[in-house]
Amino acid sequence: MCKGLAALPATCLKSAKDIKHKIGFLLQKPDPPQEQKALKEKEKEKVKAKVTVVNRVPLADIEKWKTSFNNLIKNEDGRKAFTSFLQSEYSQENIEFWEACEDFKQTSVDMMNVKARKIFERYVEADSPSEVNLDSATRELTRKNLEKSDASCFEEAQSKIFTLMEKDSYRRFLKSKLFQELSQPPLDNKPCSLEKKGKRHISELSQCLPSYA
Repeated sequence: MCKGLAALPATCLKSAKDIKHKIGFLLQKPDPPQEQKALKEKEKEKVKAKVTVVNRVPLADIEKWKTSFNNLIKNEDGRKAFTSFLQSEYSQENIEFWEACEDFKQTSVDMMNVKARKIFERYVEADSPSEVNLDSATRELTRKNLEKSDASCFEEAQSKIFTLMEKDSYRRFLKSKLFQELSQPPLDNKPCSLEKKGKRHISELSQCLPSYA
């Protein structure tokens, strides 16, 4: 047996130090339960829905939204309401892409190529920051359309996303708490209160909707 540290081989001393370090790490006192709870609550507060005070939308307009998705999305107030709903589902990239395509159609010819690539890189390209749900064939077709970058560049992709929202998100929107509240006749002249995901602004217009960027 080894007698004293001096008699121990260097490798033996290194192993002993490693073991001591590991034991010390394991013996470190964990955060008290209360502190852990406070940290979790703090994280929850960051993503907690905020209440936005806004005004009412005419019920006649809301009735039109029920008849078709096109009536909803082509109406400014309806689009804002639908956007708020999509934000609550973390799928706002779909409406953002649709609006970007609408804006692209109004772009001057000399700026179309630059804007088209920005839209593609943000929404269409695989693993893009706000990638929308497109099949590979549509994605590849849109990529090829970048070569000409005319007003029809995103036509197929926009149509696919429109149909996706119409058959999926739109149906849930009509059953949502947001839409049900919007559909209720006002009981008084006080603005209504809606819970929204993320930061919003108070609208000064005759809408029961938050403004958005």
